Amino acid sequence: MNGRGDVNLKTEKQTFVIGTLYSLGAYILWGLLPIYWKWLEHVPAGEILAHRIVWSFVFVIAIIYLTKKSTAFRQQLIDFWEYPKRIVPVLIAGVLISCNWFIYIWAVNHNQIVEASLGYYINPLLSVLLGVIVLREKLSNWQVAALVLAGIGVSILTFQHGEVPWLSIALALSFALYGLVKKLITLDSVFSLAIETTLVLPIALFYIANLQGQETSSFLTLSTSTTILLICTGVATALPLLFFAEGLQRISLSLNGFFQYLAPTISLVLAVFIYQEPFTTVQLISFMFIWLGLILFTISNTHFVKASEKKPVNV
Repeated sequence: MNGRGDVNLKTEKQTFVIGTLYSLGAYILWGLLPIYWKWLEHVPAGEILAHRIVWSFVFVIAIIYLTKKSTAFRQQLIDFWEYPKRIVPVLIAGVLISCNWFIYIWAVNHNQIVEASLGYYINPLLSVLLGVIVLREKLSNWQVAALVLAGIGVSILTFQHGEVPWLSIALALSFALYGLVKKLITLDSVFSLAIETTLVLPIALFYIANLQGQETSSFLTLSTSTTILLICTGVATALPLLFFAEGLQRISLSLNGFFQYLAPTISLVLAVFIYQEPFTTVQLISFMFIWLGLILFTISNTHFVKASEKKPVNV
């Protein structure tokens, strides 16, 4: 192998390692996020969400200027101003991710981390289902089997509780729809998050101002640590998203898809072993069906299975 080939191989390896570290960092941070929301469990979920939107906006705008992308960002804003119809999907994305954030914060602070982690296990499979329904994508036999197994797992939980696990489904559906809208937007991830938070920012600011006016705000009125934690919600939100975007540029989508199961797994471990949430035998059986579905889904994306599949299944 010539010198240039050695250099290219070394560069590719470095890119892969850096991308892997970025992606692992993103999912580990997302998995540990319940700890952060537990530190703020004395603050209402709505107020946490409002601050999360405000400080995410501040943090992302700071990142844009520090990375010298402000000119490109201003051009994106001009494009949106010239073509107002492009704002609609971004606004929908902002509303969806805000709903997802609120549900997750509420779940963590009401001791529902196990059910929240279930939602993020279901999410990849629900995203596949949306791809079939909305984008007319096709499923392989393995992927159909994965969806059936996940459906059995959710059905077991429904039968046990006597009602549908709406919290898990709401989390999974809101994030899956968010991913679908983001796929249609095709914007730079940092710019997209900045514009999404910009569009919902007035609502968040109004809500915070209303709390301040009623003297029921936790910001600047409780402890210094509470105020600092509320400000840092922007970093806690945007940092893993930025890590995720950097990692996705350097590693394959299939490897990134495998890593995404780290976050709900870490959250589930925290819920059961740290926060002592109940995890019954029925829940374990249900999760096993879903885990098996995820394993099949992951295997279905390998080159070996894709090559062996003779004919996709239309759903």
